Amino acid sequence: MTDTLTPVEAAVAQASGGPEKLKRSIGVVGGTLLTLSCVTPASTLFVVVPDLFGTLGTATALTIAIGCLLCVAVAFCYSELGTLVPSAGGEYAMVSTLAGRLAGWLVFVLSLLVVMIVPPVIAMGTADYLAPLVHLDPSWTGASVMLLATLAGLLDLRANAWITGVFLVLEVIAAAVVAVLGFTHAERGAGSLVSLRVAGPDGAPDTVTALLVVSGLAIALFVTQGFSTAVYLSEELEDPRRSVARTVLATLAISAVIILVPVAAITLGAPDLAALTGGDISTMVTAWSSTAVGTFVSLCVALAIINAGIVMVVQNSRVLFASARDKAWPAPVNTLFSRLGRFGSPWVSTLAVGVPGAALCFVDLDTLYGVTGVSVTGMYLLVAVAALLSRRGTHRHTRAWRMPLWPAAPLLLIVVLVYVLVQQEPAYLLWTGGITAAATLYWALYLRPRRQTRWLVSVPEA
Repeated sequence: MTDTLTPVEAAVAQASGGPEKLKRSIGVVGGTLLTLSCVTPASTLFVVVPDLFGTLGTATALTIAIGCLLCVAVAFCYSELGTLVPSAGGEYAMVSTLAGRLAGWLVFVLSLLVVMIVPPVIAMGTADYLAPLVHLDPSWTGASVMLLATLAGLLDLRANAWITGVFLVLEVIAAAVVAVLGFTHAERGAGSLVSLRVAGPDGAPDTVTALLVVSGLAIALFVTQGFSTAVYLSEELEDPRRSVARTVLATLAISAVIILVPVAAITLGAPDLAALTGGDISTMVTAWSSTAVGTFVSLCVALAIINAGIVMVVQNSRVLFASARDKAWPAPVNTLFSRLGRFGSPWVSTLAVGVPGAALCFVDLDTLYGVTGVSVTGMYLLVAVAALLSRRGTHRHTRAWRMPLWPAAPLLLIVVLVYVLVQQEPAYLLWTGGITAAATLYWALYLRPRRQTRWLVSVPEA
């Protein structure tokens, strides 16, 4: 944890040569469009939120709102650290620089779990929303979406910003339609948003306990998780010392509104508690309007999922690219992952993220959800620890965006996240813990003995 990079080691990493630099080609607007598409509010609303309705019922909006408030503190940490350490490595570069190489390696492993699992989780929802036109197998459809996203991810980043921007407009329209229909067909008052009721197995109302709400916070954090990926683009954003913070905070604010407003509308407009707990949003939309409107919304969501797949592959490949540049792997692997294609994208890293993602579409969905929730919580926890250390030594005087309420914000975040973490299902904790333990062994047996030539976390010049 305390094995932090020294100035000499940082200089060695910078001077080691080899990989080409990513191009600074986008501003705050382009970065926000790409990052919003990674949050993919509409597909999150239609794919992830129904599971929350199934366990939390009318408490879903409240749980997501609490999660969004926690994410404000998370956004402060990412904004400060992302401008202090502007690297495509994102979380691992920030944590390695401030909290030590081992901590950075562990956060890299957690982020790698997230970037590998989230795209297929979202992609598998495509089949449900293409159902008005054609019935498809969810796993095979998800795998196809992942492969399509991988091909798009090989293109120039600016081209992808335009593609995802168009798709993003469609998904915002879909979310807006759901919100308007839900509010105009309200069956209950605003008080139901805090009534903490869910339909039990027999259809009778049950009370949602505070413990269930806390447990649901791991998925609630996952709902807006993509806002933090703005830091992955810090090497391709113009003037990252200012752009990173603006992109992170703008993305969180916009995505919270796009997700929370329709969730509240659905809670108020669901015909009964059983329908709300069932979480079949498409059926509710059709009942509120017509088959044509329901089909339009479903197709917009399907496009949003494809859009999310493209952006996630684009951004996640940058993490793998950065890890190779920082020599996290044996030399032949580093050479492959750091190779850039004719469009300036890290094409081998893109394939390494996209193809396994297609394979994960055949894994049990509940397991993927559980491991992702634990990984996101653990990753945020390590970032918050790094934020506590961001104003010591030479970092105190480095020009960067500085969060308000420091150190109270990261301290509160650490306490809450530890509590959320211990409330998760033991099976998901064991899966994630086992992977983290294996990664620690790799660190101890391979990386640490080669500390002069491996895991040299570099920070490119802004």
